[in-house]
Amino acid sequence: MSTYTKIGLAATVLFAIAATAYAAKNIESDSIFVEQAKISMSQALIAAERHVNGKASHADIEKTKAGLAYDIEVVSGSKVFDVRIDADKGTVLSSAEDKSDQDQDQDDEGDKQD
Repeated sequence: MSTYTKIGLAATVLFAIAATAYAAKNIESDSIFVEQAKISMSQALIAAERHVNGKASHADIEKTKAGLAYDIEVVSGSKVFDVRIDADKGTVLSSAEDKSDQDQDQDDEGDKQD
């Protein structure tokens, strides 16, 4: 086995170990955040769906300067909204139309027509 092959193999193994450790850390953080939240993700999803009259397609929890918050992506008609829900009170912290998702959808439709 050449030296370059050994170096490449070692780099691949180290990358795989680092990626696994990073994923495990994120899963651990998410589980801690969910346990600390006063409202469940289900309750946050309902609040976000009602706020924009749509259906949730993706949700995450994260720690912000103000505390824990659920970030929920909600589809309403042909629009996509990013809704942030306070994980302690269940109130809507922010809501904004996500233009980047719509641009991606339009690009996908253009690909289908080609």
